[in-house]
Amino acid sequence: MIKPKVCILRADGINADEELFYAFEKFGAAPEFVHINELRTKGKKLKDFKILAIPGGFAYGDDIVSGKILATELISFLKSQLGEFISRRGQIVGICNGFQVLVRTGLLPFNTPGEMGATLSQNASGHFECRFIRIKIEDSRAVFLKPYVGEIIDIAVNHGEGRFYALPDVLEKIEKENLVFARYVDESGSPTQIYPKNPNGALNAIAGITDPTGYIIGMMPHPEKIIEVTQHPNWHRGNVKAGGGFIFEGMVNFAKES
Repeated sequence: MIKPKVCILRADGINADEELFYAFEKFGAAPEFVHINELRTKGKKLKDFKILAIPGGFAYGDDIVSGKILATELISFLKSQLGEFISRRGQIVGICNGFQVLVRTGLLPFNTPGEMGATLSQNASGHFECRFIRIKIEDSRAVFLKPYVGEIIDIAVNHGEGRFYALPDVLEKIEKENLVFARYVDESGSPTQIYPKNPNGALNAIAGITDPTGYIIGMMPHPEKIIEVTQHPNWHRGNVKAGGGFIFEGMVNFAKES
């Protein structure tokens, strides 16, 4: 079976691209590093890939606000390529800074390019958060995550602007349309607003969302940082698992079948 090609997007300041490459490769994809300028000059084209992955980091130094400049590049210079990619059900994932980019493009939560429906604001704690927390995978429109619904995963967060925020009517629409696929949870597996289990104060404990098509997803936690058991802080005690693979396994398997 042909391995699905993954475009690992690169730009100045992105720094989690190597981990993302490793994760997709581990789960059977054929990842390729592609700089944003290669897409702008059409040296590379999105149509040649099954998956577009936007890594974490600090794209362009988070100038203006996190993810804004890269989001502007995507919407201004690659709008037609993105539109074509999305129309043929190409999958898109944004992790941490990549999630911020997708929200600022308007692709999340409602797939409205150029029109933001929500934001990711400064952490309620007022400082950068770097810790392991827990998320629970919920039933949502994210088509390739259906096999993982109900799983509770230990996962890393590393961000300063991760608090998911939307106006009340928008938040209600997000919930009504079943767009939340991951929430921060406590020891019992219940969504929590309590710090530090909810590391940023995200409304409704939202850690990850999808768009209405189910093919575009974004999340603040870093699944690519818990691909191997030895990446878990308690790995030496046993009885832990590398739970971050669900995103990559789900996306790759879906791409192989589509």
